[in-house]
Amino acid sequence: NYPEFGGAGILVFDIDDGHKFVRRIDTPASREDVPDNVKGVCACAETGRLYFTTRSKLYCLDLASDKVLWETSPPHGTDRMSITPDGRLIYVPSFEQDTWNVVDAATGKLIASVETKSGAHNTVVSRDGRRMYLGGLKSPILFVADTNSHEIVQKVGPLAAAIRPFTVNGAATRAYVCVNGLLGFEIADLSSGERLHRVEVQGYQTGPIKR
Repeated sequence: NYPEFGGAGILVFDIDDGHKFVRRIDTPASREDVPDNVKGVCACAETGRLYFTTRSKLYCLDLASDKVLWETSPPHGTDRMSITPDGRLIYVPSFEQDTWNVVDAATGKLIASVETKSGAHNTVVSRDGRRMYLGGLKSPILFVADTNSHEIVQKVGPLAAAIRPFTVNGAATRAYVCVNGLLGFEIADLSSGERLHRVEVQGYQTGPIKR
């Protein structure tokens, strides 16, 4: 919702030409009088589809034609989602609410709902597509869901504070997690579920923020 930093729409850059700007893809979301925040984005090379969310809608874009194939409004809003490597399932967090909605990536239809009551926010899928990692703004626990059963199968942590952006290594043995109030990150063992390390950037004080 800060259009002064690039405007609305999907911006395309050429990686092999010095990250040169190529074009802007117009979407129903960007054509709104006041475009809503874009919260998340994911894509699948196999299907050639890109997905993005605002605070309330999930959109599916065909990258060959630039056409929006479908849009949907899952229950309780939308946030930063993740797609399985086969392009079949998208786990879409509600907008800082209690659940993640599991969506069929081909049709936009709701398949299941996963409840964590953690202030759903950030999502990461394992490289093999078997696990979905769910981080919320209201909990220091990283939840792990099985993408076959759509059930919570593990709880990692607690970390030091509520979870912000995070990533998982390719072997799905470590999570590297930003948490509130920390310039740095924490490291969790995904086998044992325990927090292992805390990495703090030294020599900086908290500065002014926009909000």
